[in-house]
Amino acid sequence: MAVDMDEFWVFGYGSLMWNPGFRFEEKLTARAFGYRRSLCVRSWVHRGTERHPGLVLGLDYGGSCIGTAFRVAPAQKAEVIDYLRERELVTHVYKERTMPVQLSSGQRVSALTYVIDRSHVQYAGALSAEEAAATVAVATGKSGPNSEYVLNTLEHLREMGIRDHWLEEVAAKLAAGGAESLRA
Repeated sequence: MAVDMDEFWVFGYGSLMWNPGFRFEEKLTARAFGYRRSLCVRSWVHRGTERHPGLVLGLDYGGSCIGTAFRVAPAQKAEVIDYLRERELVTHVYKERTMPVQLSSGQRVSALTYVIDRSHVQYAGALSAEEAAATVAVATGKSGPNSEYVLNTLEHLREMGIRDHWLEEVAAKLAAGGAESLRA
């Protein structure tokens, strides 16, 4: 199938999948190659504070990531980009990128997405499930508790038929212990 060069796609891998916040014409499952979903961003605004950071998802190098691709009407492109920049670039921990993704239809398209800036102070790197759960259990930001973000994202991934074993392990540790036992 020929790709319409005027098409504008956005790739979401975390809360954007279930809470895009913008109008779109089409929504499909898609895979980005060379990046994986990772709870590697210290959240200073939405799910934590600078003093008590939470953790949110980023696209980090390695593997592949199944997420959601949204096709946006050409007339909405500028508005959607402005919205996404305001939402995703609050502290500039993400880099805005256009990358190829493969849609569930098999078609490859270019999609706008946000990848982690590994040189940014908010990059948490590779954490153990225990370390991530301990952080998530006690963090809250302007968008609510960090645990709510993790559990809601995991629930939506399951509804989409996407398994994220590491995120499931973090959630299991949250459910098993709470903040006190995780910090002990």
